[in-house]
Amino acid sequence: MPQQQPPAVSVIMPVLNEERHLRNSVRHILEQEYAGEMEVVIALGPSTDRTDEIAAELVAEDPRVHTVPNPTGRTPAALNAAIKASRHPVVVRVDGHGMLSPNYIATAVRLLEETGAANVGGIMHAEGENAWEDAVAAAMTAKIGVGNAAFHTGGEAGPADTVYLGVFRRDALEQQGGYNEEFIRAQDWELNFRIREAGGQVWFSPELRVQYRPRPSIKALAKQYKDYGKWRHVVARYHAGSINLRYLAPPAAVCAIAAGLVVGAAVTPWGFVVPAGYLAAITAGSLPAGKGLSVKARVQIPVALATMHMSWGLGFLTSPRSLAKRVIASRRPAVPAPPADVE
Repeated sequence: MPQQQPPAVSVIMPVLNEERHLRNSVRHILEQEYAGEMEVVIALGPSTDRTDEIAAELVAEDPRVHTVPNPTGRTPAALNAAIKASRHPVVVRVDGHGMLSPNYIATAVRLLEETGAANVGGIMHAEGENAWEDAVAAAMTAKIGVGNAAFHTGGEAGPADTVYLGVFRRDALEQQGGYNEEFIRAQDWELNFRIREAGGQVWFSPELRVQYRPRPSIKALAKQYKDYGKWRHVVARYHAGSINLRYLAPPAAVCAIAAGLVVGAAVTPWGFVVPAGYLAAITAGSLPAGKGLSVKARVQIPVALATMHMSWGLGFLTSPRSLAKRVIASRRPAVPAPPADVE
């Protein structure tokens, strides 16, 4: 009996200013150990580097690669444009700086079949190319940095609130109308919440790993995590009951440290115990996180941790309510489902 052909997959990529990693990222896709048909749809934002030129070269080199425009430059708009331009029943999200492991797609398709999940995903395996990026990678994969999020720190396979990137059944995406384009950040978490609310399952598996390149500077990391915190608060306002203690820890830390500094400066030096205790905690927590790294990388881990925590917390605390109102006003589906059959 002939072996059944695996389902065809569409890999979608939102891309903006990714000249550094795009070619390598696409190479990791095209070299996948997967027997089924595959296409790659790159949604091109208004880049100011050589991203568009590199994408054009990739299209010319391999007929499986296509591009679509994303004039807004926004990630969720790029994802929806790529979904609309793609055609296969399994949709794999990859970012322009993500590197898939060789059997990522084959494993994900198998897990979709075995679990019946609407979306499967795995570990965001942060890996740096210099001492600072190594420090950020260590912070992003340590529980003291990101809590107990399995897609950062690993864990056992099972149902999850959200996963990194994701490999979706197309019908699940179409049922939800794709990504909500008002969510500049946290669009993955928000989409996965809607999938779960509709009765679908989101499945985490440590078998799935994607190499991730951290932000190259303190300023870039701070902006990334401030945006994360700001938009995670929007999700909490938009979807009642979606918040938990892990997400409240950074804003609580910001408030406690700020209060300690004020009390320490204006009332009693004992107020400085709180920020001093925080610094001691992240310094101690950085020791196991930095195992095996260079000295230059290890001494920067506390800086990365503090940048992530304080930026996320500040973003959460200063997230304007107007963002949630704008999101609520845009509930219409971005990717229409196919019309129902007419009798």
